[in-house]
Amino acid sequence: MNMQEIREIARVRGIKTSRLSKESIIRQIQRMEGNFDCFATAVDRQCNQTGCLWREDCFALAGRKHSS
Repeated sequence: MNMQEIREIARVRGIKTSRLSKESIIRQIQRMEGNFDCFATAVDRQCNQTGCLWREDCFALAGRKHSS
């Protein structure tokens, strides 16, 4: 999902996004929805939140972070 789409989801939920990273915005959305704010923390593509909107982006970013 691109940043414009993420910012629009946040705007609809009343979250101010200026100067926030993609991770921060998504984690705020997750908290607001009553979910774990775990975006980009999955190690080895292990996650039990199978219905998460952010799942593929999460795995991609987490993989880059953990391989560094």
